[in-house]
Amino acid sequence: MSETRANGADVTTAHQDLHSEQGALRGEHPGRSRNPVIKVADLAWLEFEKPDLDRAEVFARDFGFGIAARTERELWLRGTFAGSPCMVIRRGRTSRFIGPAFRAAERADLDRLARNTGSDVRDADVPGGGKVVDLLDPSGFPARVVHYGEPLPALPEQQPLLVNFGTERRRTNATQRPPREPSRIQRLGHVVLETRVFARALDWYLDTLGMIVSDFLFLDGQRDRGPTMAFIRCDLGGVPADHHTLAMHLGPGNGYVHSAYQVTDLDSIAVGGEYLNERGYKRSWGIGRHIQGSQLFDYWRDPDRFMLEHFADGDLFSCDVEPGWAPMSTSGLAQWGPPATRDFLGAGPSPQRVRDVIEALRGDNEMDRSRLLGLLKAATS
Repeated sequence: MSETRANGADVTTAHQDLHSEQGALRGEHPGRSRNPVIKVADLAWLEFEKPDLDRAEVFARDFGFGIAARTERELWLRGTFAGSPCMVIRRGRTSRFIGPAFRAAERADLDRLARNTGSDVRDADVPGGGKVVDLLDPSGFPARVVHYGEPLPALPEQQPLLVNFGTERRRTNATQRPPREPSRIQRLGHVVLETRVFARALDWYLDTLGMIVSDFLFLDGQRDRGPTMAFIRCDLGGVPADHHTLAMHLGPGNGYVHSAYQVTDLDSIAVGGEYLNERGYKRSWGIGRHIQGSQLFDYWRDPDRFMLEHFADGDLFSCDVEPGWAPMSTSGLAQWGPPATRDFLGAGPSPQRVRDVIEALRGDNEMDRSRLLGLLKAATS
């Protein structure tokens, strides 16, 4: 197991105090590929379709996005950091998630990826231009890899408050009054997907895009069948990367679960949440602090029922940190905060969910009765 050093003192990592002491058991998934095609550097953006771009723009501004570009057919959203946009919403007949776009570390990676997958490199229709390779993951999601041309310039930041800690008194003769305003999104952090073919999808992202696993979760009593959730990060070598850029879990459906966007600090999360609440939006779950990833979180639903997360203070791992292993449970989702809601867990027995379960149990995939019962048990444990 790895250890970290903070301020000159040895500290125990989350992989030691919150995970299996043994880590992976003999023969379990190593959490990385021996010879990936390329190694992506980050998420670039997420792609959606919605019928009402005006309504989407109103929520986007209230949630804290900036507008990178707007046409009659497309809405490009951005954060304050320089780089690529966070999201593109295209006009469509229904509201649906299309898929993620990942950022290639180098332009040559696109050529290597295209050769190995039988794909083409084409011009990217994105503010600033660039090139892109279009792929399809085993779950059926379009997964693009892009090398963009001219990065968006940085925008003014929402400054963190100066905080007093015990005897460290950095603010005197001054009050704290954070303005009531939207959280100002800095960047896209991660996306979470549900899939019926978890093992195949996991290996595809590791083998094709060179991502590596930070944490595995397994169902109680079913560890011998392999993990059912993975928190996956980009492999940047010795440069620390977000604990997870992509997370996937086994389930009866193939679809979007949520996406997460970094903001400045806890005050930004809290005040931005008050702003959203005053405008009638629905909080799904929060505020709290996660275990896997450690980030402060607050989840909201947009007008089309998509879940989006404000987060701050997430873990950063370099390539030498091996995967942690832990049982999958609702109580294991947070170190502190309110109990996870039925809305967040997707526990409502909607007609679509029932159809998903029936289709999954009848189909050629990794869902069976034992897996389904294990997932139901995890949702109540």
